[in-house]
Amino acid sequence: MVNSTGLRILFISAEVAPFAKTGGLADVAGSLPKALQALGHDVRVVMPAYQSIETALREGRSDLTALPGQITVPTGPGPVPIGVLQSHLPGSDVPIYFIAENHFFNRSQIYGYSDDAFRFAFFSRAALELTAALDWRPDIVHAHDWHTAPAITWLSTAGQVDAHYRGISTIFTIHNLMHQGHTSWDVFNYLKLLTSRLNEEAYGEVNFMARGIYHATLVNAVSPTYAREIMTPSGGAGLDGLLRHRHYDVHGILNGLDYDVWNPAADRLLARNFDADHLVARLENKRALQVRCGLPQRDDVPLVAMISRLDWQKGLDITGHVIHRLMNNYAGEAQFVVLGTGAPEYEQMFAQLSDYHRQKMAAYLTYSNDFASLIYGGSDIFLMPSRFEPCGLGQLIAMRYGSVPVVRATGGLADTVQDGVTGFSFYNYTADDFWQTLQRAIFIYRVDPKVWRRIQFNAMSADFSWQRSALGYQQLYEWAIARTFH
Repeated sequence: MVNSTGLRILFISAEVAPFAKTGGLADVAGSLPKALQALGHDVRVVMPAYQSIETALREGRSDLTALPGQITVPTGPGPVPIGVLQSHLPGSDVPIYFIAENHFFNRSQIYGYSDDAFRFAFFSRAALELTAALDWRPDIVHAHDWHTAPAITWLSTAGQVDAHYRGISTIFTIHNLMHQGHTSWDVFNYLKLLTSRLNEEAYGEVNFMARGIYHATLVNAVSPTYAREIMTPSGGAGLDGLLRHRHYDVHGILNGLDYDVWNPAADRLLARNFDADHLVARLENKRALQVRCGLPQRDDVPLVAMISRLDWQKGLDITGHVIHRLMNNYAGEAQFVVLGTGAPEYEQMFAQLSDYHRQKMAAYLTYSNDFASLIYGGSDIFLMPSRFEPCGLGQLIAMRYGSVPVVRATGGLADTVQDGVTGFSFYNYTADDFWQTLQRAIFIYRVDPKVWRRIQFNAMSADFSWQRSALGYQQLYEWAIARTFH
C-alpha cells in the first residue's frame, strides 16, 4: 500500500484555466492541483491541445514545449499517434500536458461537435497512455465530469489486465450532473473494452456520467448540499437511483477560490485596492463603476450587480420581473449592472430592460474578466438566484470583494452564504421570494450601515481558499486508496 502523503495524482480535465475555460470546471482544474502540490503531493494535469494551444506553440510561446518522441494510443481501428505539449500551471511548477491530435482537437471550440463523445473518449485513453510513456504510475486518477469518465471506465475494466494500471484508485468529480455525455455503444468498441449495460442506459446507448459514477472508487460533488440534492428525483437528472445506490461512496467537497487571483488588496483592475479593514476605500470602485456604466455618480443608492452565464440554470426566468420592479423604485432608488452572455431570450430581456431604464441600469452582453473585477469591487449587492448551483464561483468572488450576495439557497450557494451573516438567501424558487429577499437586503443597506458593514466584513473574512478544500480532497484520496487495497 502507498503512503497517504506524497501521493502521485493524475488530473484529467477537458478544460483548465487559464488555457481553456467555459466555466467553473476550468477554475477547479487550474487551482486545486497547486493547493495539492503545496501539501506535498506530485500532481500532474492533462487536457486536450485545442487549436489555441497549438497556435501558442507555433508562435513560440516560451513556456510551452513539445515532449520528445511520439506516443501511440490503442483504439479499435488501430493505434493513433499523438503529440504531447507541456507547460506548467501559472505561478507554480505543477506540470500540465496537452494531448495533440489534429483530427479531434485542432478545432476552434472546446465543445459543440457531433463527435464530442469520441473526442473525449480518445482524450481519456490518451491521458492514461501518457503516464506509461512518462514511466510515472499515479496512485490516484482524478477525473472531472463526463468528458473524462471513459478513463475511469477503462481503468476498472480493460485496464485491470495491465500491471501499470491495475489497482489505481479513482475519484470522479461531478461538476454539473445535467451534462452527461450520451453516445452510441460503438464508443466501447473504439476503446477496446467489454462491459455490460447499466440500468441508466438505453439499449445501444452509453451514458458517460453514469459510467463515471458506477466505476469510480469514490465519487464527489463540488459542494455538500449539491451532493445531497443529486440523490433526489428532482435534482438527480435521471441518475439519482444510481447515486443513492452508491450513497456511501458519494461525498461533497466545496470548491475553493484562488486567493492569489481574486484579491481586492492587490487587484490591478480595481480603481482602488482595499481589504476588510479598509472598506471606506471601496467606495472609489463604486464611483468608477458608475462612470464606466454611464450611471449617475451617487453614493446613497445601492448598486446591484449580476455577472452570469445567461442560462436557465441561473434563475433568469424569475429575474426579469425582479429587476423591472427594482428599477421602478419599488424598493427605493437603485442602480443595476449585468455582465454576461448566453441564451438569446435572456440577452434580449436584459437589452430591453436596459433600454427602458437607461438612466438606472446598464447591460453588457459579453464577458470581460477585466470588467468583472470592477463590478465585484464596486457593486453593493450581487445576485445569484440560481435554479440549481453545484457550487458557484460568483458568490465567492463577490464575498471576497465586499459585494453582499443575494442568493437562492441551493447547492453551493446554501453552503457558502449565511443568511443575515454573510449575505441573504431565499429557498422557494419564485420571483416573489427573490424580490422579498432583495428588498430585505436593500432595507438593511439603507437604514443600518453598521449592520451592513458587519455583513461585508463577515463575507470578506470567510475562508473559502483552495487550501481548505485541498485537505478535503487529500482525505478523499486516502479513503480511496484504503478502499482499493482493502
